[in-house]
Amino acid sequence: MKETKQEGVDISLRKFIKELGYLAGGAAVLATSPWLTACTPEKLKEISGNRARVALIGTGSRGQYHLHNLKLIPHAEVVALCDNYEPHLKEALALFPNARTYTDYRKMLEEKDIDGVIISTPLNWHAPMTLDALAAGKHVFCEKAMAHSMEECKAIYDAYQHSDRALYFCMQRMYDEKYIRAMQLIRSGLIGEVTGMRCHWFRNADWRRPCPSPELERHINWRLYKESSGGLMTELASHQLEVCNWVADKMPESAIGMGDIVYWKDGREVYDSVNVIYRYSNGVKINYESLISNKYNGMEDQILGTKGTMELAKGLYYLEEDHSTSGIKQLINQVQEKAFAAIPAAGPSWRPETQGKYRPHAIISGEVHVNHGQSTVGVDKDGSDVILSAFCQSCITGEKAKNVVEEAYCSTLLCLLGNKAMEARELVYLPDEYKIPYMKF
Repeated sequence: MKETKQEGVDISLRKFIKELGYLAGGAAVLATSPWLTACTPEKLKEISGNRARVALIGTGSRGQYHLHNLKLIPHAEVVALCDNYEPHLKEALALFPNARTYTDYRKMLEEKDIDGVIISTPLNWHAPMTLDALAAGKHVFCEKAMAHSMEECKAIYDAYQHSDRALYFCMQRMYDEKYIRAMQLIRSGLIGEVTGMRCHWFRNADWRRPCPSPELERHINWRLYKESSGGLMTELASHQLEVCNWVADKMPESAIGMGDIVYWKDGREVYDSVNVIYRYSNGVKINYESLISNKYNGMEDQILGTKGTMELAKGLYYLEEDHSTSGIKQLINQVQEKAFAAIPAAGPSWRPETQGKYRPHAIISGEVHVNHGQSTVGVDKDGSDVILSAFCQSCITGEKAKNVVEEAYCSTLLCLLGNKAMEARELVYLPDEYKIPYMKF
């Protein structure tokens, strides 16, 4: 029987996980991604006919993105919407006209017919709203990053340890097919020993949104101010640093970096250019870079191994053995083609190490495309819909997703540590009081 559009949100990844489990011998997928325990076709059958009654706090662009996904999740029912900015609330109500509306989230939390709450607000509201919702007995799904400060992250983590409610943070790469498969390939030794990681996220836009009046500036453009935002690190790097920890299966022990406002000098307080290096205890490093005044390099999570390289965002990997022209062969060819007039007595140590041509392989099935010299694979999902579906399932079953909170905690602390390193312009270490049993160094 042909799948319906509504079923596609859930069935596609669940089928993929089932097939991947069989391919890898059953338990291998759960060894790299234990939070997927609940994401099976069998689990979906168990909740057939049930619907999670959910409420959304924060109806801006990201909140409305979640609402569009909720329309495609058959076991979800949106019963309430909350925002203190009327234009956004009206737009959200147009999507779910039967939902009740609120301007005070605390009043909404008093309602007994709400099973779960989705929080899509500025970062400085994540902690108080998450803590209040857990205290009110609601299951909680919150946008990344976890919180605005390390103290708030620890408060959420501690509250969760004493709660019977499910808690999710939108680390969607953890539910992305190509990332899940890539982790299995990395663990299998396909690219050899991981010796480095490079992550970058480049855009060319001021990150500013239209503001109808001056008094709403900090309300609308909250990402630009330190009182409500962690800047590029919490907004973008949070996803990529989680992936690096997923690969390494541990936490970096230190960070050093520099951040500046290089181009967008418009009164903003957060950096528009950041460079941070994180170091693991074995010497492996994450080189992280982001700026929003040039988009040439786009976004990528690059895992470097002794036998190959993964480009996770593109859904591709490359093997060293496919690069048949070695450095010395390249030199000989260049000499034969008279690229150089003479060879210095020092020999080939000076040869140019220009990037060679590597054959791209798809991480999951899909046709590899080459555009302007850049290879990609035909995969456009990022896992956002699936993690939201998993949350709605937890609202019905009460089942907590394994390690989701811990992964969000670790990646958020790294974002905040990176900001601390850039502010101090020196090497910084994660304070002992924020270390949790889940962490390995």
